[in-house]
Amino acid sequence: MNNEYLLRAKEVIPDAKVLIVLASKRAAMLASGKSRPMVRPKNSDKDSYLDIALLEIAEGKLEAEFGKEGDNDILNELEALKKASQAELEPLKKTPGE
Repeated sequence: MNNEYLLRAKEVIPDAKVLIVLASKRAAMLASGKSRPMVRPKNSDKDSYLDIALLEIAEGKLEAEFGKEGDNDILNELEALKKASQAELEPLKKTPGE
């Protein structure tokens, strides 16, 4: 890993966890061929996909986005299931004669 790229990327995204996730996902996209690099690596023979991802982050070509609509789909589904199961149990809670 190119330490210069890492230090530059840390200036853009100081949160290490966010930087790790963003860089690793981008490196995986590059490795799979689903995407092409948005920057020209300085040492194309030595730079890995992770190096290219870090350089893209450092140059502002990538940024992390949070809170996009649809991100909490699984939480919404769980909440809907919880409400549905409570609605099904509601008649069972009533005592006979009510």
